[in-house]
This record gives sequence, structure tokens and C-alpha cells, in this order.
Amino acid sequence: MADQYAQSGEDKRPAEIPAIRWEEPPEGPVLVLLDQTRLPAEEVELVCTDASALVEAIRSLAVRGAPLLGIAGAYGVALAAARGFDVDDAANALAGARPTAVNLSVGVRRARAAYRAELAEGGDPAQGARAALAAARQLHREDAEASVRMAGHGLALLDELLPGGGHRVLTHCNTGALVSGGEGTAFAVALAAHRVGRLRRLWVDETRPLLQGARLTAYEAARNGMAYTLLTDNAAGSLFAAGEVDAVLIGADRIAADGSVANKVGSYPLAVLARYHHVPFIVVAPVTTVDLETPDGASIEVEQRPGFEVTEAMAAQAPVTGAGGGIPVAPLGTQAYNPAFDVTPPELVTAIVTEEGVVSPVTADALAELCGRARRGGAGAAL
Repeated sequence: MADQYAQSGEDKRPAEIPAIRWEEPPEGPVLVLLDQTRLPAEEVELVCTDASALVEAIRSLAVRGAPLLGIAGAYGVALAAARGFDVDDAANALAGARPTAVNLSVGVRRARAAYRAELAEGGDPAQGARAALAAARQLHREDAEASVRMAGHGLALLDELLPGGGHRVLTHCNTGALVSGGEGTAFAVALAAHRVGRLRRLWVDETRPLLQGARLTAYEAARNGMAYTLLTDNAAGSLFAAGEVDAVLIGADRIAADGSVANKVGSYPLAVLARYHHVPFIVVAPVTTVDLETPDGASIEVEQRPGFEVTEAMAAQAPVTGAGGGIPVAPLGTQAYNPAFDVTPPELVTAIVTEEGVVSPVTADALAELCGRARRGGAGAAL
């Protein structure tokens, strides 16, 4: 899909291509995804007509990022209901597609609960499907609103910790509009700083092995005109040693009750570096990512990805000879250790920023109080 621009006076900005949207063509409802495996080379949309196609899109990382997976899960239940498939089967398949990201199961449960509630009150399956879709759309709106509030809280925290502006922020993986119903989590904070002239530099970890930083965060930073620099993951230490990092901003896929944070593998080493160099390590995530039923970091199930993601490299328009569809970079038969996430203990986390406010220091009691406040404020259906 060719890049498009919306012009307003002298200002030209790239037209946003939504990461996910629901459409209802004459042949039946579909869920349309921006295929993130094709970025940044191509902006191609993927059309899912049933839950099984969406499960495959989730597993292949065509759609990814904790908040967006929650939205996708909810829409997937609505799609199954609208298309006349077994809703429980679809919900179970969706919820298990990626085990670490808690938002996925949250979104699935929310849409399925709306579907069941409608049937319990005497509604027919078509009415149940409409109820599930309404729940998915509401979750989508709530996530967009949460993104705005997280950006505000995060920027205020940065300004408090780093008075004077000129923030040099290091981020890992991808946490912008590609993972959210709005402008993202950690990336939204950096974007807010950029818009008010207080972001001096966004340091972007490439994020091996699938390069979400190089392919996706750099893509989003470039589209927003941000000052950014890409680095290999193992170059981060030299940046800290040179005093070039003022804060680390990352997202999260699950936050346990004790404040342990599961995020893209490579986050924990950054937390260790940040602590040694006395640099704030800040996690930005919606309250839906806090899982009070997971007591601690050791209880978080960490997804193990296929070894070929490590032993092969993907490159456009290059000969494909590897079993995973890439170019082999290791000897045939090499075993690979490829966890999708690692877990950072709460004592290494300076603060957790949510739409409900900032938790610092990070403790189990503080997180429980935050979640209780969210429920009292009307967000309980999302938890």
C-alpha cells in the first residue's frame, strides 16, 4: 500500500493506517489488520474472515503488542459470533495463541461475557454477536483513551525526574500505535515529549531476533518526525557508560501482582544497566496488563518462540533456503534459545505508569490499590 499524506495548511503528516479495524462488506464481516511482518518495506493489510485466521496472524506476529492483542481477541470473538462459528471454541483458541500477553485473554473474556450475557437474557445469536462487537469496540475506545492518559502521566513523570527537558530516552521493542488502539504506551510518552520540544533523542534498540525496534519503532519515529537513533541491543551498555541515556521507557506484556514485569526479551538487561548507572527505568502499560492472579515473576509463563527466528535472518528479495523461510546464519542443526520475553523484578523498576496514575515505588500493595481504583472508576469490566 502506497504511503499517503493528509495535508493541513503547511503541515504534512503521514496518513495513519490503523493497526486493526472491523469492516462489514456484503460477503460478511471481517477483521482487517496491518500486517506488521511486512513493515517497514510494505504497508499491506491482512483480512481475517474467521478466528482461526486471526489466531495464525497473532502467532506469526502480523498483529502484536499487549494492548492491541486484547482488542484483537475481543474482535475475534465477535467475528466468530457474527460468522456463526462456535464462540467458545474460538475464544479458547484465541486466548491460547500467545500465553504471556495477559491482555489477549482479557479481551477474549470481555467479548465472550457480553455474548453470553445477551443469550442469557433471551437474545438470539445475532444479538449476541452484536453485543460482543459492542464490547470489542468499547475496549478499543478505552485503550485509545488510556493511551492519551498514560502519555500525560508519563511526560509529567519524566519532567519531574529530569527537570529542564532535553530528554534522551532509550526504548526497547515497539510500543506505539502499532500495539494500541491509540498512540501506544511507552512510545506515546516519548511522542508527547517530542511534541512539546522536550525530547532530545530517542534511542531505539533494534530488538533481536525479530527486530521490532528496527522495523517498527524506527518506522513510527520517522513518520512522526522524531529525532531517533537505532542501535544494536548489545550497544546499549556503551550508551549508559557514556552518560547518553537519561531514562529507559518500555512497555509490558504482563505485570504480576508483586510488580514483576514481563516484556520483550532484552528488557531485563536494560533494567540492570539502568540501576547500575542510576538511570530511571520506567514501565508504561494500561491497567489491563496488571494481572493480580499471577502472584510473582516466577509464575509468569514465558512464551518460547521457534529456533529458526534466531538461526535464520529475514531479508526481502533474498534467496530463501532456511526451514523457517529465511537465510541461515548458523550451522545446520544449531539449537537456539529463543524466549519471547524476560521478567524484570520490581526492585529494578523505578515506576509503572498507567492511565490511572503512577506507581512508585513498585509494590504489591500499591498495584492492588491501583487496580481497585480502576474498578471503582468504572474500568472493572476491562480487568
